[in-house]
Amino acid sequence: MTPKPDIGPPSGSAVAAINKIENIIGKDEGGRGMESLIVPGDLLQGATRLARLSPRSLSRQARVLILSGFPCCVDESPPTETDGPPGSAAIARAAVGLGHHATIITDECNREVFAAALQSLWESCLTAAANVELVTYPSEDKMSEEEWKHLEGLTESTDLIVACERAGPAKDGRCYTMRGIDMTGRGLIAPIHKVVELARRNKVAFVAIGDGGNELGMGKVLDEIIANPKIANADKIAAVMPADDLIAASVSNWGGYALAAAALVVHNSDRKRGRLCIDSCVPTEEEEIKLLRKCVMAGCRDGVSGKMESTVDGMPLETSMKCLRRIRAAALEAEC
Repeated sequence: MTPKPDIGPPSGSAVAAINKIENIIGKDEGGRGMESLIVPGDLLQGATRLARLSPRSLSRQARVLILSGFPCCVDESPPTETDGPPGSAAIARAAVGLGHHATIITDECNREVFAAALQSLWESCLTAAANVELVTYPSEDKMSEEEWKHLEGLTESTDLIVACERAGPAKDGRCYTMRGIDMTGRGLIAPIHKVVELARRNKVAFVAIGDGGNELGMGKVLDEIIANPKIANADKIAAVMPADDLIAASVSNWGGYALAAAALVVHNSDRKRGRLCIDSCVPTEEEEIKLLRKCVMAGCRDGVSGKMESTVDGMPLETSMKCLRRIRAAALEAEC
């Protein structure tokens, strides 16, 4: 377990705003019982880590690795779902806004969709073009020695790891969909979780976002997942690797928006550097709608309905935009 930041806590208004954001994303919109997976205060802690991140080497920017990709549409090509790419792009946007470099890592089968998400991010955030990159890896059985070395090299220059809707290995080492389908056995899953294992040797913190119990980092609440009557196949699919800070949300994209907004609130509360406007860290509704449409055009599908449409986990686009709207409003309240 990595140590928590030793800087003083954010202001009272900042903490109140972040607690409000935590409540917004913690509503069980999907009816999957995720409320029992919430760890109170972990959004504040994860946001503080991101906002106050410093590079371990003074010769470079702080570097954030963002792990994502949940290829649950196993019979489609690409098998990528709409939950994950938008939230990861939002976290990358915040990292860049805070002055960091971001690398998004996903499975090779998700490349087209995540590339589309980043293209949309680059178009709306010019600084992201030079400071956000995409790296993909094949399934473990296809990993070359060079690719293993590349993955290990990334961990050596990493200062923080954030997972957003990233498939996490269960107790048998395989990654499963909520329906219990083995994605690892279908050759869709890259060994991205190894990044966390390697980085922990250097005491790099790990913040995770999930909504169902089978995402990387959800092992922090493993007992709660298994005991949750609304999570089918819980004992089989539950991800066992724990995060230092776990942000449970009704939809993982919403957790990405929340982390980005909360990090902005902490940064502006500290008043040690120039204040940032909300658009530098959190996407607008217009930008997010455009990004989602680009992802769908690249073949992305709703993980619940299986349809190529701008819905997430079976919920209408407006439901996600309403959540984003409320998150942005809560972050702006801290400025008052």
